[in-house]
Amino acid sequence: MTQENLKIAKNTVVTLDYELRLADDEVIDSSSDGEFCFLVGFENVVPGLETQLIGLTTGDTREIAVSPEDGYGVRDEDKIVVVPRDALPEDFEIEIGLPLELEDESGESSMAFIAGVRGDEVVLDRNHPLASETLRFRITVGAIREATKEELKHGHVHGPGGHHHH
Repeated sequence: MTQENLKIAKNTVVTLDYELRLADDEVIDSSSDGEFCFLVGFENVVPGLETQLIGLTTGDTREIAVSPEDGYGVRDEDKIVVVPRDALPEDFEIEIGLPLELEDESGESSMAFIAGVRGDEVVLDRNHPLASETLRFRITVGAIREATKEELKHGHVHGPGGHHHH
């Protein structure tokens, strides 16, 4: 299904091998098994990575730096909220770094991470854990193919056996 000489562009499905490092050079994420693939043009990866992949072809290797503004954003102290401990379920185990899904009055949901505990209050941080970090990717382009009509309709890649929404 991979087409010869196809370049990465909107509406293509790309398979990447990658390593993600931060400023301290520690590898914090990687995929080298040919399993990581995404549909280009549908916000499935950070914008700064996607824009620098456009035009690459199978076998290309690059070092790509993504600024916070084009990655997970700049830390915003207004996204830190303090809630009473009893606002969380009684049996909920509070663990620093644990993700939580929050819902506001209008039913919109957002992610937050437990940042700390102050007495009977819990500090929640709605910033992404990698906010304000420069992301340094080392990538190798595996396969590139045209997306299927169904993938374009749904906005993401479907696996070999098709895809089922729950």
